[in-house]
Amino acid sequence: MNIDTFFATLDSYFEKNETDKIDTFLVSSLSQAKEEEDYAAYISICNEMIGFYRSTSAFEKAYVAAEDVLLLMEELKLDHTEHFATTLLNAATAYRAAGDYAHALRFYRQALQIYEGIIPPEDYRYAGLYNNMSILLEKMDENEEAIACAKKALAIIDKIEGGEIQTAVTLTNMALVYFKLSQPKEAKRLLEQALSIFEKDGKESDEHYSGALAGMGEAYYRMEEYVKALDYYEHALEEVKCHYGETVSYGVLCENCAAVCEKLGDAQKQKQYVDKAREVMEKFSR
Repeated sequence: MNIDTFFATLDSYFEKNETDKIDTFLVSSLSQAKEEEDYAAYISICNEMIGFYRSTSAFEKAYVAAEDVLLLMEELKLDHTEHFATTLLNAATAYRAAGDYAHALRFYRQALQIYEGIIPPEDYRYAGLYNNMSILLEKMDENEEAIACAKKALAIIDKIEGGEIQTAVTLTNMALVYFKLSQPKEAKRLLEQALSIFEKDGKESDEHYSGALAGMGEAYYRMEEYVKALDYYEHALEEVKCHYGETVSYGVLCENCAAVCEKLGDAQKQKQYVDKAREVMEKFSR
């Protein structure tokens, strides 16, 4: 199959926010690749599936795609290659998003081991890996190690031309850890830098932009500046819905908005957000 045509079609769906068409397109494309025994295309499509299903909270589908492609790559004796490491990273991030931290950490460490055998330590791919590990370690309450990983990522990114967006992502990740360490002012400082990068480079629609917005909402919430907190949380809601629809992340943001509305004494708006959060979360708990 023509993999360039596949990616062009997939990109067009994302650009037009036609996410409802993507699942069917991915499944039919994978079937075509399997029928034609085009293993390179099959591996690429599975990786796209893992990322898409993770972003839309369809975690079981992400698991199936991950297990399928990892098994195939092992059978093809590709399990010590850069491509296998990339697939491990995608799978790990899906498991992390679903809350299966043990699986995620195992895959991240396996990817790191492969990288250490085939690419130099200053390679930009380490930055993405350290960033992802930092996010996971923060969720596991390994906060000092999380910051150490984020700093390793920054040290690499700072030497890369055009790495501004990755810098913004890393700053956002570090900010979340500083929240855990009860340092909201330091977190806010890092988030201001991240948002400045996103907005300066015209990357407001970048998938990570919503994370920085939500982080700033939390910063203002912790500093008891509730009007500003709600403004940032609602902006993050818009970004998530625009790019991914009403996912689990959308539901969590609704819960955050409800908490802010309670502080503001706006019972009506609080109820609207509580009801919406419940509706979204029930959809994914079935």
